[in-house]
Amino acid sequence: MASRSLTIRYAGSQVSSRVSFDPGGLDRLGALLGEPRTRRGGEVRSPRRAVLISEPRVAGLYARRALISLRSGGLAVTLLTVPTGERAKSAHQLVRLWDAFAQRQLGRGDLVIALGGGAIGDLAGFAAATWLRGVEWVGIPTSLLAQVDSSVGGKTAIDLSVGKNLVGAFHQPLRVMVDPLLLATLPDRHLCAGLAEVVKLGIAVDASLFRDVERHSAALLSRDPSCLDRIIRRSVGAKARITSRDEREREGGPRTALNLGHTLGHAIEAVLGYRRLLHGEAVGIGLRVAARLSVESAGLALPDHDRIIAVLEALRLPRRIPGLRVDALLAAMQRDKKGRNGNIRWVLTPQLGHASVPRLIPSRLVRAALIEAGARR
Repeated sequence: MASRSLTIRYAGSQVSSRVSFDPGGLDRLGALLGEPRTRRGGEVRSPRRAVLISEPRVAGLYARRALISLRSGGLAVTLLTVPTGERAKSAHQLVRLWDAFAQRQLGRGDLVIALGGGAIGDLAGFAAATWLRGVEWVGIPTSLLAQVDSSVGGKTAIDLSVGKNLVGAFHQPLRVMVDPLLLATLPDRHLCAGLAEVVKLGIAVDASLFRDVERHSAALLSRDPSCLDRIIRRSVGAKARITSRDEREREGGPRTALNLGHTLGHAIEAVLGYRRLLHGEAVGIGLRVAARLSVESAGLALPDHDRIIAVLEALRLPRRIPGLRVDALLAAMQRDKKGRNGNIRWVLTPQLGHASVPRLIPSRLVRAALIEAGARR
């Protein structure tokens, strides 16, 4: 299959980001990145050094191929590994990366490369954003969630003990290379978690994408190549259309719709200490509760609510909040970066494909919805 790409240009900015869809592209990475390029300051040069950031399992599967390809492209590249999952997104790991960059004399014309899922992209992108006030970075997402969502749009961050993604920056990747063949080793549970973000995109901004998932959920779960390829491209296109208009998620801007399901999802992750549930699984629970609140507070038709629940069921996503206390979840939501003065704002949707800007929801409705979803009083 021929390589194809999408260039995302951001309104009011000179910054752009290129997403390539390239089965087997990992082995062509060095030729792609070793070419001379015009940097964002206008200087034309080739990168000399690169740091490849990954986690142990992914590195064991793919780092050797990436390193061989990068070195064949003339890059002096070093592999750095960090813990798996959200444990990577800590201040301690960020400082480790900064120290490694300094030891390797990583310069402003060099590259940071993220090889892994969403947590690796968040950490590596933020390290790139903050090193020498910003060096370029490249994403090679190896999970479905990262390929369809987190690798696009330039959000980078680390977590704090009190909340997720509270320290971060918008820093667009120079390139994102989506190689669907990397999903062959993705565990089924992680595949389903990634599909939760596809469902979110469909509910929030693209009703036809939602219908596609609704009709072909069995094919997606069986990893039908053509179906997965189509869904990945459509998801990236949907997110690109929104983020290109609102790069930095301004107050009330269109990008805020993409937080559908995340107010509760992030709270569940924080209260669990970023263990037990994957990000997409927590978002799936958040979508269930947001769908109920959308019926009560935003006018979502009950049949559309039932369609949302049916898709989440078909994709084998968790149904219930795992025994967490209501007050703990409310406190975590109040600390969320989208909160205002201790109030909790929710992105809801009046109809499929048209999520609203965040709105305040009466606490009695939120409490009732959380209890119904399995939270303890």
